[in-house]
Amino acid sequence: MDHELVFSLSGLVTMAGWAILVVYPALPAWSIRLAGEAIPALMSFVYLGLIAFFPAGSGGFMSFAEVTELFSHPQALMAGWIHFLAFDLFVGGWICRTAREERIHFLLVLPCLPVTFLFGPAGYLCFQIVRQFSRRGRHESAA
Repeated sequence: MDHELVFSLSGLVTMAGWAILVVYPALPAWSIRLAGEAIPALMSFVYLGLIAFFPAGSGGFMSFAEVTELFSHPQALMAGWIHFLAFDLFVGGWICRTAREERIHFLLVLPCLPVTFLFGPAGYLCFQIVRQFSRRGRHESAA
């Protein structure tokens, strides 16, 4: 397997998904279906293919040393990278979907997307903060 090719293609596909989310307001339903569902599903199939044919060897998940050993294998490292790309994009789609359902203005959500792309959980946290302030704003304006 050419890991460099898989790395490049997975990066391009995922970046296309993030670009779709950034233009989300133009096509909200399609952007969420493509970037938040279809592309992460495609990446999940690639992930499954990588782990299904992973050669038995050392490493595991019971200690930091085992994880370090596991990710010293290129196939496991690639699977971890695909896992990262798929889940962060899925979370980005969830953020856009949730913001739309809760009527949070997209300009408030937009800064959360690159943070999610680059730093996963920090982007999720960023959106949760935006979400809480948006809820407070709606409750205060309703009162």
